[in-house]
Amino acid sequence: MSDFTTLREGSLHAALKARYAAAIADARVEAVVDGFVVDVVGPDELVEIQTASFASVRRKLERLVVAHRVVLVHPIPIEKWLVRVDGDGAILRRRRSPKRGLALDLFDELVRVPGLIAHPNFRIELALVAEEEVRGPIPEGARYRYPREWWRLDRRLLEVVETRRIDTPADLLGLLPAGLPESFTTADIVAATGRSRRLAMRAVYCLDRCGSVTRLARRGRLQAYGRLPPDADTGT
Repeated sequence: MSDFTTLREGSLHAALKARYAAAIADARVEAVVDGFVVDVVGPDELVEIQTASFASVRRKLERLVVAHRVVLVHPIPIEKWLVRVDGDGAILRRRRSPKRGLALDLFDELVRVPGLIAHPNFRIELALVAEEEVRGPIPEGARYRYPREWWRLDRRLLEVVETRRIDTPADLLGLLPAGLPESFTTADIVAATGRSRRLAMRAVYCLDRCGSVTRLARRGRLQAYGRLPPDADTGT
């Protein structure tokens, strides 16, 4: 059975899809490949854009990489503007969010498919973007489910600031913060980035699963890790 899914496409997803389609000669948009609707189909590579959880595309990716080269594009907002609108869509307020994304945030989603990065037909392209997040009032009938009076209506692309390719497990090491010691723990990642311990644990889990790090002697209660060279034999 074909895996057709109809969803309301967000502005960010649509803008990235148009950008990648324009960069590929003879690209087809929203084309069916092996029973799956793929965002952009090129002569040599399939492009799937995922602005949310990787869990929802896990099955699709695992099936497509068997016979096709696949790139998963994932945007991370390194600059975000928050736009509040009223029920008619009129702008009430626009301000810059104090939160800034990092390439390291990829591990929050990669934890759903940590082994895929080692597949020769799979790669990830991180799009580090500036975006607007549009927020509006929650309808009265749905407000009982939400603690706030607004919800996110859309994400809009302002600019693609930078793209970063992740072709191999070794490339994931480049997402770690600069200045980590040769032997590092999750606490070192937290201290260097200000991010949560949960994200740091997801990062080392993914690196461990795909063979980019090796386990070293524990430091107190924390497991220590060391980077492996790209050509290391991990025994997997």
